[in-house]
Amino acid sequence: MYILGISAFYHDSAACLLKDGLIVAAAQEERFSRVKHDQAFPQQAIHYCLTQAGITTADLECVVFYEKPFLKFERLLETYLAFAPRGITSFLKAMPVWIKKKLWIKDLIRQQLDYQGTLLFPQHHQSHAASAFFPSPFEDAAFLTIDGVGEWSTTSFGVGNNNSITTLADIRFPHSLGLLYSAFTYYTGFKVNSGEYKVMGLAPYGEPRYKKQIYEHLIDLKEDGSFRLNMDYFNYCTGTTMTNRRFDTLFGGPPRKPESELTQREMDLARSVQEVCEEVVLKIGRHVQRTTNMRNLCLAGGVSLNCVANGKLLRSGIFDKIWIQPAAGDAGAALGSALYAWYQHYQNERQVVPETDAMQGSLLGPSYSREEVKSFLETNGYPHEIMSDEDLLPKVAKLIDQGKVIGWFQGRMEFGPRALGGRSILGDARSAEMQKKMNLKIKYRESFRPFAPAILQDNGSDYFGIEGASPYMLLVAPVADEKRKAVDGDQQQLTGLARLESVRSEIPAVTHVDYSARVQTVDPSRNARFYDLLTTFHERYGCPVVINTSFNVRGEPIVCSLEDGYRCFMRTEMDYLVLENALLAKDEQPPLVDDENWQQEFTLD
Repeated sequence: MYILGISAFYHDSAACLLKDGLIVAAAQEERFSRVKHDQAFPQQAIHYCLTQAGITTADLECVVFYEKPFLKFERLLETYLAFAPRGITSFLKAMPVWIKKKLWIKDLIRQQLDYQGTLLFPQHHQSHAASAFFPSPFEDAAFLTIDGVGEWSTTSFGVGNNNSITTLADIRFPHSLGLLYSAFTYYTGFKVNSGEYKVMGLAPYGEPRYKKQIYEHLIDLKEDGSFRLNMDYFNYCTGTTMTNRRFDTLFGGPPRKPESELTQREMDLARSVQEVCEEVVLKIGRHVQRTTNMRNLCLAGGVSLNCVANGKLLRSGIFDKIWIQPAAGDAGAALGSALYAWYQHYQNERQVVPETDAMQGSLLGPSYSREEVKSFLETNGYPHEIMSDEDLLPKVAKLIDQGKVIGWFQGRMEFGPRALGGRSILGDARSAEMQKKMNLKIKYRESFRPFAPAILQDNGSDYFGIEGASPYMLLVAPVADEKRKAVDGDQQQLTGLARLESVRSEIPAVTHVDYSARVQTVDPSRNARFYDLLTTFHERYGCPVVINTSFNVRGEPIVCSLEDGYRCFMRTEMDYLVLENALLAKDEQPPLVDDENWQQEFTLD
């Protein structure tokens, strides 16, 4: 039985295909269209999924859309009516799109796929919950989903048991932790639904100076984690901005202009909303545990990508174990909708392997054979060396040790926002200069952004305050005390982004200014070749850690195809590129025939 799940028309459109309940393929549309966070109908992602399985739409048992369009339309109408006449401009802009397209999802799917079979429409947070629980390694568990908004729900929790999920309670729009966080994303000058992780990364540079104002004016938080937002300060119900003038007055001025200089004010705002977010999540977590009496918790929804909050929730001990869907946002809801159909609608039994999730390392996208790589390189005349793994892995390890930056393109592409060793850029975590070099010369992004460490799972607790696995880079943990370095007296006085100058540990390139790191543990079952590379680096150079960041530059999605990988390699100051078993040196490549405006577009001022 084949089931196709689809998410579309908000952000991060995606498709997922199940065969008898097992994930065959899953991918975001952005990886094919090259439009970051592409919200369009995922035609190319669907084509990939079907091609991967060798089927057509005629072979599908059902197609599942990740939410109920009519229920979402109801919420929009009721919201506009509740705030009328405010919001008439936004209303007039939104309605034609809904009336012409978004209300007719059923017809659109049938037309785009030439498909006349069964269509199912679970609710948005049911799709998130299914993506959280069904692939998890737990027979039963509580689930918690937190995001901006689905149809009405913004937060929900319940219980998963065997092949069913039951929602017990929710919080409804406009009261949303995700939208509160997005309001500060907007106010600090970053892009909503894209820049929230920048706010999280900026937070350690600041102090929580505005936390009291947030609690006094913006959010009424109860002991059980339920909350209400004061809508007098927000504009997202009726306008085209997240905040309004009362918000500006409360925090001392207008929103920061995008790309303008970051000040201590933005850092303090980021720290303040981050701490509020963490405290809300902890209170909800305690209430969920008391209500369900479950010892395991599964997480999904966009707020579940806040790996700092996830790490604190895990270390709190409220739950014994936590499992987080690696594609926690709306892309993962395509997977969740398909799983919801397989288990909840068709009532198929669920087989759980203890300590093993069903995500296959989240390596669910396209891959390329070594023959395809060779053909690509020879057809284009790109100089390269074909090597066996016995020769390639020691060579790459040596290059990393020498301070070279490596584009690492192998196996299947990752599903979700994190690069996990399939489409990665690698560097030496021991280098004090590498964090700045990779941000400014490779990624073309803000200098404050931290990089994540990939570490051999068996060595995780040697370097970080983490027990067990963190395979999807969704938990932040402190750097182990014995790996830290004291900051010199003069540097202790540094504030803001100047704190980047201090070396804080033996692995400074992946140590944030608060001694934290977003950890990925690597094991041979999920990504054997990446594991072998880290093992080689460890054996030869005594360090089980490398920098692992996504293979892309600012403003572009993670690379998907061989052409994407080569072009990104040539457009940046990466030193070497690995395409499966081929090694390419930058200084041997011919000049890239490219758009001259590209560098200007993505380089920071």
